[in-house]
Amino acid sequence: MILAHRLDGAEDAPVLVLGPSLGTTTDLWRHEMPALTERWRVLRYDLPGHGESPAPAEPFTIEDLAAAIADLLDRLGIGRVAYAGVSIGGAVGTALALSEPDRVASLILCCTSPRFGPPEGWHERASLVRREGTAALTGGAAARWFTAGFDDSAPYVAMLAAADPEGYAACCDALARFDATGRLGEVAAPTLVIAGAEDGPTPPAGHAEVLAAGIPGAGLLVLERAGHLAVAERPGPVTAAITAHLDRTWKGQPG
Repeated sequence: MILAHRLDGAEDAPVLVLGPSLGTTTDLWRHEMPALTERWRVLRYDLPGHGESPAPAEPFTIEDLAAAIADLLDRLGIGRVAYAGVSIGGAVGTALALSEPDRVASLILCCTSPRFGPPEGWHERASLVRREGTAALTGGAAARWFTAGFDDSAPYVAMLAAADPEGYAACCDALARFDATGRLGEVAAPTLVIAGAEDGPTPPAGHAEVLAAGIPGAGLLVLERAGHLAVAERPGPVTAAITAHLDRTWKGQPG
């Protein structure tokens, strides 16, 4: 699996990988980039069928996406990294931390979950998008992703509209199968869990709180006035929280 990627920041800085949410691209993290690239070399990637990544040729799992990130790091000659991801990007980070514990030096899980609800809902969404395209979802995207007071949703809805239907649907099928609940105690990386207090898809109760309780030593930050895409809606507090966590855990040697 080939994932399009962007690499920014000083070549001798420690590497931070940023994972996107379903329906978005590397630009989800655009507000955080100026601060993060001052201290870290930042690697962003697109999910299959999103942004610059090609549509998938076959089904895949969250664990397959984690393996694709590991392969990408190998191709780039990068060893240990910190990882921060949103929603499905957070699930990929959890899977990577479980499969490559010596590689993930620090972990930030944003608006994500160890299990994204019953699989039937994800299979239904996948079927809808395969029939009607992602346009079937754009009308309600802003309300799913943001609080009612957020007025800059258009760029993110445009990312969803541009996503390849099969790529989006295959990600839904992967989310339907994902369940890391029973393995959270195996995550060894120092972890910060960030949640939006008004996150509808993954509310703190049952999702972020489960992650924070299950991962040894994990911290939990719940941001007020933030929905599912808290990294876009509250970039200042998110950047500050990531920076503080990485300053404690990942300011060592380059990857």
